[in-house]
Amino acid sequence: MNELLSLSPIDGRYLEKTKELIDYFSEYALIKYRVTIEIKWLLYLIDKQVIDEKINDEERNDIQSISNKFNLEDAKTVKQIEKVTKHDVKSCEYFIQVKFQELKLERLIPFIHITLTSEDVNNTSYNLMIKDGLVKYLDHLNTLIDIIEDLADDYKKSPMMAHTHGQNASPTTVGKEFKVFSYRLKSITNLLTNLKLRSKFSGSVGNFNAHIIAYPEVDWIKITKDFIEEQNLEYNPVTTQIESHDILCILLSYIKVINNIIKDLNSDMWLYISRGYFKEKKQDLEVGSSVMPHKVNPINHENSMANIEISNSLIDALVNNLSISRMQRDLSDSSKLRNLGVIFSHSLISIKETIIGLNKLEINEEELKNELDNHYEVLTEAIQTVLRKNKVPKAYEQLKELSRGKELTKEDIHKFVDKLNIPDNDKKILLDLTPSKYLGLSTTIVDKN
Repeated sequence: MNELLSLSPIDGRYLEKTKELIDYFSEYALIKYRVTIEIKWLLYLIDKQVIDEKINDEERNDIQSISNKFNLEDAKTVKQIEKVTKHDVKSCEYFIQVKFQELKLERLIPFIHITLTSEDVNNTSYNLMIKDGLVKYLDHLNTLIDIIEDLADDYKKSPMMAHTHGQNASPTTVGKEFKVFSYRLKSITNLLTNLKLRSKFSGSVGNFNAHIIAYPEVDWIKITKDFIEEQNLEYNPVTTQIESHDILCILLSYIKVINNIIKDLNSDMWLYISRGYFKEKKQDLEVGSSVMPHKVNPINHENSMANIEISNSLIDALVNNLSISRMQRDLSDSSKLRNLGVIFSHSLISIKETIIGLNKLEINEEELKNELDNHYEVLTEAIQTVLRKNKVPKAYEQLKELSRGKELTKEDIHKFVDKLNIPDNDKKILLDLTPSKYLGLSTTIVDKN
């Protein structure tokens, strides 16, 4: 379909930024992962001698090729079958049956999908899709973190006015403020990377009912646990028909936290650009406004924030509902889970837009210096702290009277300090102090974290 006809921007306008997720979150991907699980389970039961059938190496390779070589045409075939069955997982089973007939493996057809309920296949497929898709997502997230780390290191000695409640506050450095975001992102990324999704594989209502009737001698809990752990997933031993989705909700919550950290970064960058702390590199052929030729707008930061809001809204919808299922199962999770690709796509767009925005930035050292030089009132914190050290009564109150709601010059501060009855060494420190030098351990914080 032509991109211009797409109803969703992630498959149209933003396709170039999202197409690498197609192999993990599309309908085609879901069908492929389902077929893969069905094939893996059948071979696993043969290998564990649960099924009283043997296969040779050629037959094994033929069976594995059904999933290994699964392609778009195969997925279309499954969808044609689904038009008749009205059941997505059963259609995968029938597709495999046809393949077995072509391979002269009719004797194995009765064992396709044996002991499974659709949700066994579905929850495991979704978990593998997410696990594999996260690799791509994390590649770009780590690229963003590296860029922020480089900016932190490049500008760790560049003084900048801090702003608390939107008002001038004790100075910081540009680099240290970037470090805040890379540190936050690394912390949550570490939690996300080490999280294992849970799968259930225990039949129609989670009790191995049919398993025990057909094969009473088999240790089904061990068999299924080992199978799930072979997929590098965590086994959930106590469920209804569906996996409870609690760990998936935690994973999505981590994505939301990451989204919000990136949104916070973009919000700050938007404000810093508006204050002139940064300039955006001009692209000769770009247009900033249809009527105002001078405009160079922070559109990438704005675009990133917009995509995050959409991603987070869908995350909220899933997290608030996935872990709730009436009695032993209802189908509401099925429709919601189909939006996982939308969540990850909008999040990925936000990461890529942020990277573009950060790569456009040029620091405006002159603006940063001028602002600090014109606001000596930010040194009042330092002065009152030195007065406290020297046991001067009402130190805070003296500085409050001098400065609250005012803009002070260097001369104002020096006039006040000259009159103080404190040791000469402390007085010299205060007289030598400028807003650009009042940076605490900001550089050390960047270097050590």
